[in-house]
Amino acid sequence: MDKLSISGVSPSFNRLGMGCWAIGGPMYFGADAVGWGPTDDDESIRALHAAFEDGIQFFDTADMYGGGHSEKLVGEAFADRRDEVVIATKFGNRFESETRKMLPEPGVSPDYIRSACEASLKRLGTDHIDLYQFHVNDHPADQIDDIIETLDGLVEAGKIKAYGWSTDFPDRATAFLKARSCASFQYQFNVFDPNPAMVEICEKNGMIGINRGPLAMGLLTGKYKPNTALHKDDVRGQNAPTWLQYFRDGAPNSEFLKRLESIREILTSGGRTLTQGALAWNWGKSCVNLPIPGVRTVAQAKENAGALSFGPLSADQVAEVDRLLDR
Repeated sequence: MDKLSISGVSPSFNRLGMGCWAIGGPMYFGADAVGWGPTDDDESIRALHAAFEDGIQFFDTADMYGGGHSEKLVGEAFADRRDEVVIATKFGNRFESETRKMLPEPGVSPDYIRSACEASLKRLGTDHIDLYQFHVNDHPADQIDDIIETLDGLVEAGKIKAYGWSTDFPDRATAFLKARSCASFQYQFNVFDPNPAMVEICEKNGMIGINRGPLAMGLLTGKYKPNTALHKDDVRGQNAPTWLQYFRDGAPNSEFLKRLESIREILTSGGRTLTQGALAWNWGKSCVNLPIPGVRTVAQAKENAGALSFGPLSADQVAEVDRLLDR
């Protein structure tokens, strides 16, 4: 199995990654939690290893996750096998490492980007980043030239191999296509939120489509019930941000639980778990999709990786899911 070809979509690449937001542990924006609550670092390392041993090569993190803690864990986990994995990280959201607090204004100046890259390289314990992603979703499309020029300089210096943008806005992605070392876009994508415009951009331009939230923040695993209570330091908890539609008032959104029941039989076809069926739907929808479900435990890592043995849902099954969800 080939390592991910950053210069384009590699058809033989194992198109499943691991999202590393959750293993960063608690983090905050003002008084609001924007992490996933307490974590066990030893279990996180074991989960990273388990994912790799079961065929996962792509690990997606960000400098801000846990105030840099996620990057440190990824670097530690793969210090002795760096050339066997693809490490993607992100920049643009400023934060304080000590307090794990996000700062209100993003960091988009050339000097900030260069310093953020050096800090990520240090935390990851590596001399290069395979994929460096702009993390400011709604940054104006007409204000990206300096960002692209800075990223090109980092490519030329050997600090990064390629770059992309984590954005759900087609106009931003379209504007970024002019960047010569752009390899990917990361966007929200799951069975509840198919994001056709971003998929089309990736398909037409040979981009990798990294799927953020492929399990709908955990809702598609089936483990959350209407009365499930979430930890106060979990982003899905009482003060969940307005963009997080799958959870409301610290509990799963009942409307989405109903939708899940309507498609459960298809997602669990062929012996799949719900989790594996949700990932299979992403693959069935488009060959450019690379879902990055978040993981905190070995059990989660192994269940996600188990989806690889089943492969994508069929075109008929994908179409039936759309019909059942009135799309």
